Amino acid sequence: MRWFGYAGMALLAVMFVAFSGQSAHAMDKALATGAGASADAKMHNDSGIEHYDKGHMDVAEKHFREAIQADPKCAEAHYNLALTLDAQGEHKDAAAEFKKALDLGSKNPAIANSGILKKHLGM
Repeated sequence: MRWFGYAGMALLAVMFVAFSGQSAHAMDKALATGAGASADAKMHNDSGIEHYDKGHMDVAEKHFREAIQADPKCAEAHYNLALTLDAQGEHKDAAAEFKKALDLGSKNPAIANSGILKKHLGM
């Protein structure tokens, strides 16, 4: 019985390490900017995606905010910031960014049909 307890604890430790840094965001893909985005917005959004994909949410958030500063109408940057905020547990702020993303990018199917966006906006 004692062996099973240690084996169970070891299995839990392995699972924790294997899945650390992966939360709900791992299932939701960050979006590249559309053709109309400024070069600075694209650069920061691309950098944000790289960090988001690696689980570096604080750095990703910084880049997505800089993309929005460069191009406030970039729906994808708002969407990506919302994903990042959600992954950090900041759901109220995430919902506000999802709303901005939808307002600006309602014609983008990846935004308009997003399950996580709809969940946050109660749709």
